Amino acid sequence: MRIPMTVADFLDRAELGFSSSPGVVDEPDQPGRPVAESTYGRLGERVRAWQAGFDALGIGEGERVAVASHNSARLLELLFAVPMSGRICVPINFRLKPEEIAYVMEQSGASVLLVDPELDAATSAVPARHRFVLGEETDTGLMRFGVEPRPWSKPDEDATATINYTSGTTARPKGVQLTHRNIWVNGLTFGLHTRVWERDVYMHTLPMFHCNGWGMPYVMAGLGVKQVVLRKVDGAEILRRVDEHGVTLMCGAPAVWNAVLDAAAGWEGEVPGRDRVRIVCAGAPPPSRMIERVGEELGWEFTQIYGLTETSPLLTFNRTRPEDAALPAAERARKLSRAGLPALGVKLEVSGSGEVLARSNVVLEGYWEKPQETADALEDGWFHTGDGGEIDGADGHLTISDRKKDVIITGGENVSSIEVEDAIFSHPAVAEVAVIGVPHEKWGETIKALVVLAEGTEAGQVGEAEIIAHCKQRMAGYKAPTSVEFREAIPRTATGKIQKFKLRRPYWEGLDRQVN
Repeated sequence: MRIPMTVADFLDRAELGFSSSPGVVDEPDQPGRPVAESTYGRLGERVRAWQAGFDALGIGEGERVAVASHNSARLLELLFAVPMSGRICVPINFRLKPEEIAYVMEQSGASVLLVDPELDAATSAVPARHRFVLGEETDTGLMRFGVEPRPWSKPDEDATATINYTSGTTARPKGVQLTHRNIWVNGLTFGLHTRVWERDVYMHTLPMFHCNGWGMPYVMAGLGVKQVVLRKVDGAEILRRVDEHGVTLMCGAPAVWNAVLDAAAGWEGEVPGRDRVRIVCAGAPPPSRMIERVGEELGWEFTQIYGLTETSPLLTFNRTRPEDAALPAAERARKLSRAGLPALGVKLEVSGSGEVLARSNVVLEGYWEKPQETADALEDGWFHTGDGGEIDGADGHLTISDRKKDVIITGGENVSSIEVEDAIFSHPAVAEVAVIGVPHEKWGETIKALVVLAEGTEAGQVGEAEIIAHCKQRMAGYKAPTSVEFREAIPRTATGKIQKFKLRRPYWEGLDRQVN
């Protein structure tokens, strides 16, 4: 017997086994009116109301519904409602500029755009056949309560469930097609590796647009776990809600846990969650000292994963093994700083050039309407991660040591250096530019621009602040460089290529890997 594995399986089980159990606690300061705390039974009712609303709009199966929102209960609901009805959800990074959101809308061909109230004015000119502001407008003008939505005519686990846009080696983001099967397998393995069960309380410290909140909304629902929505990352607020809601599990980039550590230093009384909270870290390799501090100062269990949007994202998982429990804290932290052992069902190899290759049921179907990029990424039946690494022959653990792709990961956000270079080069005083990632204690990496000014531009005419402001006018603020260094020339090879690994080298001296 073969039954299609779809997103519906997770909510179906939640409604069956946990209908009266706490389901979703929305951000209390949500603009546009927060959703009242709901049980999983109520979550199912709201999901069906969304679907009936899309039916009334005439949005058919396979059509794309885009959502640009901060973390919210409504975004979580849409991650279920859209794909469960055979449509495709397109979660958009709320930090993007309106022009960038417009590109995603055009490239995905989305029929509907749903926006956070804070983005209403900024996105008013973004073309969309149907546009709604999340909140009162969608609750009364789109959702159809008490109306039974049409069922998905032919559920298919290989159908695209979501298209998640990620910055890569090109200036324009690519839409990663994740299938229902991708999401299902990722949710299953994540739940196993993080030991999720009904008495957990999960808090969304991770943006839900990031690979569908790494797939956690699905597995948490399927196992009846209470989900607490955090709209914006704030270290002290995270600690407060850990205390208030009895949170036991969270995911996030190293910058999130650094913020919590900073807040804990001024926390009155015992830090909440000691010997109870498990955190999952990803987005950039964390410093071992940070890992050590999580155990010492918070008393929380630290685990690390490695993955990409293209892999749903779980590829590796690293938790302290029983045989390592007696090691000194610094040695345990050093071992935890590695990416980890391949997750269940994942096969990893390192190519002759040092690139990490992956094969698994979580690997993307393809890049939306980009067949050549898809073929390149899946060459020879392996997904090419673009990251350099090595696998320890003694215990099979992967360590990420370099980034082959021209991507900088800052605070957990992927930034294409080419896109930043394009923005800087549009400044009339810039003749040449190279953008690189350099180490940063808080963000892991930060963006540095090396700039050669155009002939005739005198020193002092154009400064660092002007270049940074120029970028922020053209792209999301997190993509702008945090520092600009002016140079007489940028060295190139005989064929005219810039060797960025040589440009990065002085900034990474003394570090054992070229990512942070």
